[in-house]
Amino acid sequence: MGTWDVGPFDNDTAADFGGDLDEVAAGEREGIVRSALTRVIDTAAYLEAPESEVAVAAAALVAAQCPGGEPADPIYGPKEPLPDLAGLRDLALQALDRIMTEPSELMDLWDESDGRPWRANIRRLQNVLLPQSSGEQLSLI
Repeated sequence: MGTWDVGPFDNDTAADFGGDLDEVAAGEREGIVRSALTRVIDTAAYLEAPESEVAVAAAALVAAQCPGGEPADPIYGPKEPLPDLAGLRDLALQALDRIMTEPSELMDLWDESDGRPWRANIRRLQNVLLPQSSGEQLSLI
């Protein structure tokens, strides 16, 4: 596993995903992000690490467009503009929940080392993706 840190794009698989998004037509990018998320959500059996790494990166791209979200990784994330991914917020949250549920290879791999910083990053993404309270929504109107 080519992983150098705990961030969503800090592994070879996610970095490749960022590059792949740059290589497709702009109109295809939302579908690729959606597919990465639904592939993980639809996996009832053992969830392989590569699919999870891509889904974490996809969820981070969705979270980047939410209030409180951090921008995508400027080095390994996509360089080309992304469409509005706000409609994928619930899917991104479901995908992260699935990654953090057994059987999940990525979760197991992080459990073998000090996975606390990685888990903290996942929780941060989940918190950003949670629906806003009605009070926060009202302030936007």
